[in-house]
Amino acid sequence: MTAALAGTVVAVQANFYRVQLHHPPANQPAMLLCTRRTRLLKTGQRVMVGDRVWVEEPDWQGQRGAIASVEPRSSELDRPAIANVDQILLVFAVAEPELEPLQLTRFLVTAESTGIPVQLCLSKCDLVTAGAIAAWQERLAQWGYQPLWLSQNQPERWPLLLKQLIGRMTVVAGPSGVGKSSLINRLIPDLELRTAKVSGKLGRGRHTTRHVELFELPQGGLLADSPGFNQPELICSDRELAQYFPEIRQRLAADRCQFHDCRHLEEPGCSIRGDWERYSHYQDLLEEAIAQTQQQNRSTQEDVGFKRKSADGGKLRYEPKLQSRRYRRDSRRSQHQSVAEALHNAELED
Repeated sequence: MTAALAGTVVAVQANFYRVQLHHPPANQPAMLLCTRRTRLLKTGQRVMVGDRVWVEEPDWQGQRGAIASVEPRSSELDRPAIANVDQILLVFAVAEPELEPLQLTRFLVTAESTGIPVQLCLSKCDLVTAGAIAAWQERLAQWGYQPLWLSQNQPERWPLLLKQLIGRMTVVAGPSGVGKSSLINRLIPDLELRTAKVSGKLGRGRHTTRHVELFELPQGGLLADSPGFNQPELICSDRELAQYFPEIRQRLAADRCQFHDCRHLEEPGCSIRGDWERYSHYQDLLEEAIAQTQQQNRSTQEDVGFKRKSADGGKLRYEPKLQSRRYRRDSRRSQHQSVAEALHNAELED
């Protein structure tokens, strides 16, 4: 029996996994199309893009194999579904489409909530003036970020990005149409990923990437192109939101808030409230997170035996569900059936 071979899952297609072997035997392919062993399925072991796995019994002629086991993960993302990520490269265009601070904040908060290091990258910088770049650089520094600036027409900017990527597994994320696929094509020219122009009517990008896949940098390292989306979901609770703003973390480090479990919203004397640019964004997202938490609580109430009832004024109230049949009134049909059965039994007795 051939010894198991180590590899990394670079793509998932239905129930098949493309695995890039770390050290394939001489004169053998480095890429295998694999299934997973039944025991992994029975134990509920999910196999994700980015997983480091062991492959058994490779069929070199058919370039097939079977995943026997999965190594423990250092990190795991749900959207996109990928494991063992070292960093998130958040790509936004500074123009075409125009950079929107609130949308950028939503993406940054979502990326920060993963606990994985975030590197902001602004593309298409050749479409704006040097003064606009300097203004955004100063503005983002106050947010707590030092972005990388890129342009397809300015090759001198690319070595700094490449240095950030070598030897790491990086997820390239961001809204549609900002140049994520173009960025990867520039770094790995042989790929020729499909790209699309920004919609003139909507001012937004079109989706070109439909699934997550890992690509190897010639200099070493892996890049994952992820499907673009223009409005990421807020996946944190209202109590967690503050820690995903670098400005709040900096203020808490310098001057601890005097209120325990403070939301930094309406509490008088809160040291976090103040005149900083993204405070209004924080308020908007906090309101959304509170509404989301309340909705989850309502759903939990319904699940544990409460039903929702409409009250005067459009407000909602909850009443206990009747769980036991003895508290329910029999239907007329059931009553008629019971009477008919009683009469029938009486006739038999006579």
